[in-house]
Amino acid sequence: IFLERRMSGKVYAIYSTAVGGKPLIPLKRGVLETGRGLVGDRYYLGTGTLSKRLIGKSGVDITLIESEEIEQFNHTHNLSLGVGELRRNIVTSGVRLNDLIGVTFSVGNTTLEGVRLCEPCAHLSKIATPEVLPGLIGRCGLRAHIITGGTVKPGDVITAT
Repeated sequence: IFLERRMSGKVYAIYSTAVGGKPLIPLKRGVLETGRGLVGDRYYLGTGTLSKRLIGKSGVDITLIESEEIEQFNHTHNLSLGVGELRRNIVTSGVRLNDLIGVTFSVGNTTLEGVRLCEPCAHLSKIATPEVLPGLIGRCGLRAHIITGGTVKPGDVITAT
C-alpha cells in the first residue's frame, strides 16, 4: 500500500508542547535533531509524562500518525478530536505508516527510520478519550529514529529512500 501512495505522502501538520500533559500546539515548522527528537518538544526536553520510561530506548525520537486514521476513528466513534489531540508530533496524509516499520524514509530534508508502532496508552486515554485504547490499537502511529536531522513543515513530501 505504501508504494502505491508514497508519492502523495505529505506532512499534514506538526505538533509540540514543552510540558507533559499540556495541549500540543501546531507549528509552522519543526527542527528534528538526530537521535534526540523535535527541538523544544516535551520529550526532547525530558519533561514528557513518559520521559523517564523512554530513556535509553531506541526509536523514540519522533512520533507520526495518519490523518486518515484520526478521521476514521472520529467517524467510527462519533467524535471530533483534532489531529493534535492524539499527541503525535507529525500528522501525515497519503502514506500508510504501519508499512514503514524497518524502512528508511525522508520527510522533507530529514531522514527517518520507522522503528515500531506507537500504540495508544492509558495516559492518552485519560487526556483524549477512553475510546482510543480499543479504537486505535495498531492504528495510532509510528515511532521513528531520526537518522538525519533538518527542518520539516506542513506540505513536505514523505518518500521511502
